[in-house]
Amino acid sequence: MSAGAPSQPSQSSKPQRVLAFPERALLDRLAKYEDLLRQNNISFEPLHEGPAKGKETRDGGSGDDSDNDYLESTPSATGKSEKGPEARNIWHAMSQSFRDPDNDSDSSNDDIRGTHIKKAWDQSSTPHEEHLLFGSRGMNVDLSTLHPNPVHIFRLWQTYLDNINPLFKVTHTPSLQPRIIEAASNVTNIDPTLEALIFSIYCISTLSLEEEDCQTMFASSKENLLMRYHFACQQALLNCGFLRTTDHDCLTALFLYLVSIEPLANDYSLSSLLGLTIRIAHRIGIQSESTLAQCTILEAEMRRRLWWAIILFDARIGGRSQSKTLALEPSWDCMVPLNVSDSDLRPEMKIRPTNQARSEALFPVVRSELGDFVRHSSFYLDFCNPALRPLAKPVQNDSSPGGSGLVKLEESIEEQHFKSLDLENPIHFMTVWTTRAHLAKDRLLEHNARLSNSSAGKTAAQRDAATSYAFKMLECDTKIMTSPLTKRFRWFNLFYFPFPAYIQIVQDVRRRPHGAFARRAWEIISDNYEAWWVASAPSRQSRDDSPFVKMLAGLFLGAWEACERADEEKRAPGEILMPPRIVVRLRQLLAQTAGYHPSGSSQAGQQNGMMGMQRFGGFPTPMLTPMSFGDQSMMQDSHATMQEDMYSGTAPGEVFLDASIDQLDIDQVDWAAFDAQMGLG
Repeated sequence: MSAGAPSQPSQSSKPQRVLAFPERALLDRLAKYEDLLRQNNISFEPLHEGPAKGKETRDGGSGDDSDNDYLESTPSATGKSEKGPEARNIWHAMSQSFRDPDNDSDSSNDDIRGTHIKKAWDQSSTPHEEHLLFGSRGMNVDLSTLHPNPVHIFRLWQTYLDNINPLFKVTHTPSLQPRIIEAASNVTNIDPTLEALIFSIYCISTLSLEEEDCQTMFASSKENLLMRYHFACQQALLNCGFLRTTDHDCLTALFLYLVSIEPLANDYSLSSLLGLTIRIAHRIGIQSESTLAQCTILEAEMRRRLWWAIILFDARIGGRSQSKTLALEPSWDCMVPLNVSDSDLRPEMKIRPTNQARSEALFPVVRSELGDFVRHSSFYLDFCNPALRPLAKPVQNDSSPGGSGLVKLEESIEEQHFKSLDLENPIHFMTVWTTRAHLAKDRLLEHNARLSNSSAGKTAAQRDAATSYAFKMLECDTKIMTSPLTKRFRWFNLFYFPFPAYIQIVQDVRRRPHGAFARRAWEIISDNYEAWWVASAPSRQSRDDSPFVKMLAGLFLGAWEACERADEEKRAPGEILMPPRIVVRLRQLLAQTAGYHPSGSSQAGQQNGMMGMQRFGGFPTPMLTPMSFGDQSMMQDSHATMQEDMYSGTAPGEVFLDASIDQLDIDQVDWAAFDAQMGLG
């Protein structure tokens, strides 16, 4: 090159812009572009299946043929669902005015910046926060020594598949089972998150077993097994950093662990832990369809199942702990899971499978449908969060005397799900009678909520309707508690004592102590009481002296004594009115524990019968620590201990055991206490 020739810049000296997209930021960006293409009706082949511009019925209904692959639905009363609005990116909003309009890729820096900020913030946070929950991590704990031997591992896994999986479906058996088999072959080298999930499976599987099963299968008491596996699960959760996790399996492990400690934990404490669990779920985004749209078909469906399982359990515990802040509300848009079996969900699939009539997921799907209906119902929102009432759906809010919204829901479930079921199949039997009991409870709540603002007293027809719902609740519950088909699911039903039905019936019996109605009422109550404390759970026969049973005794013995007084004038001299079975048993119980002697005076009976117990809410529960479980009898007792304060004007826990039937009026019951006790959680 001559000295006077102009120099040419070399190719290497040209400034180069190198875009290093993190994989997640790139996928997020691609998902946004795909969403724009869908909104503008532009055909393309997506990387992941997303929500459609159209709608779809639960059975794969009509729509534009070219878009059927992307259709998503929810089995609400309308049978339709749409993707909700997506939260804006703060970094995108702040940078928008500085962006080069001719360089579209410049906006991708927003996602990169957000990712980097989150990473830096996480790294700057203290790594020693594990002591905030479960205490400090045991530095010398070798978790491999807390695993059972391989034979027992597979027994617990099979117990999980038989007793727990049909009720929740929060794990995908075809993909999880090979991982468990591999882990069982070398328990010293298990991924921390998988190990937490495995220990949570041990916990909940053990909970579902009877004491004699634990002795037969594992040659150990149920108490010792639970103590061992609960401690190991706590340590495993700490090892995988569950408080800061974004891992779906870790969240599943935490959920199963919390279900397994329900008999041991105070409802207020457990409700607080569930609040933490829901916050973690929000961080992962399993409640949001816009986030789930970025997942594979399999992952999105498993996250929907987990979200519904968590919020329904939270609704149950929240109702018992008098919480008004529940996750079962209409502000999120996670759809009801598909009614499909695990074998219909595969990691590589691009198209959502269609719903089936009789899949493995039947029970959790129907429960989710009930929950989806109720969370959009005005009668429910009036109790838990009136500010959200504008989000209620019209079909759920029919104010006609028959409550046609719930009637239509029941008809739809019977036609869509129950028509082809085999009631000799245990999970089909469990689904049918659990659903019918829950619907009856919903109708009892809706009935009383609708009439609670009326200044006029209830008519005889209205009282008949309310009590008929209570009768149905108890009849369905008795079937579940006594059928041999549901033995392996009975642990789950123990979370749902039908207390509202008892309160409704005891009031009506006091008002109408004679005739066929009263005889039927006492027979239904006696059957259900025996199902809970005698026939279906012999191990609890010695525990029906619990504070809750004594509280029921005060109500029912007082009601029966009122019946005896009302019948005195009609009886011939020397004629004895035969008491119902529940009265005979409760009198025997109180005579054994406190010298109860029926005297015709409900007050005297209560003073004698409730001796030694000051209040229901004062019933002790063991403090759960990493190394201690408390007394096993407490765990058995707490199944029947329903910490629900049903009387307006009392502080939490102040339902006195010497409650007089003369002081209890169903019209004054605080029905808000039932807001989450409608069989949903």
